[in-house]
Amino acid sequence: MKNLRLPLRVVVKKITTILLLLPAVLVMASAMSAEPALPEASQSAAAFKQLTSLVGEWEMIQEGVPVKETYTLSAKGSVLMSATKPADSEPMITMFTVDGDHLIATHYCVAGNQPQMVTRTVGDLEKDGLTFSFARVTGMKTPEDWHNTDLMVKLDDKDHMTQRWNYLYKGKTGTTIFHYVRKK
Repeated sequence: MKNLRLPLRVVVKKITTILLLLPAVLVMASAMSAEPALPEASQSAAAFKQLTSLVGEWEMIQEGVPVKETYTLSAKGSVLMSATKPADSEPMITMFTVDGDHLIATHYCVAGNQPQMVTRTVGDLEKDGLTFSFARVTGMKTPEDWHNTDLMVKLDDKDHMTQRWNYLYKGKTGTTIFHYVRKK
């Protein structure tokens, strides 16, 4: 029988080739078996899509003051902007966007501060509403300044929306509820 032994340099070369190809094969196998996007990320994207159904003009009267709220999409559909204009005040802006597995709402208030609120769990705009909880605030002069801390937005039906804003002022909490009607 013939000697089937290979020279050492041939064996080393074959082992080196196998070791160099193995990571590439593992990466390709992993990529091919990858699961779809995280359910939480797709839930936040679906919730944002629901929010975009608010695009248009809304109105209400709060304590005798007419309020107009206009929703528009911006930045190639990645941001929903809400412009709230009470008849007796400057407009306020709230920007909604997706950030991975949650949504962010940043409110630019006439009080001069900018509370940022995030969804802890992503809800359904039409069933339970979307609840944004306080994350941080910028622009406050003192910790006692008035600022919003939470926001819940619920689409009651295609023409009626409810917003519940919680706030903190001088250590005391409060809530203001707005009931909007879509302008026809």
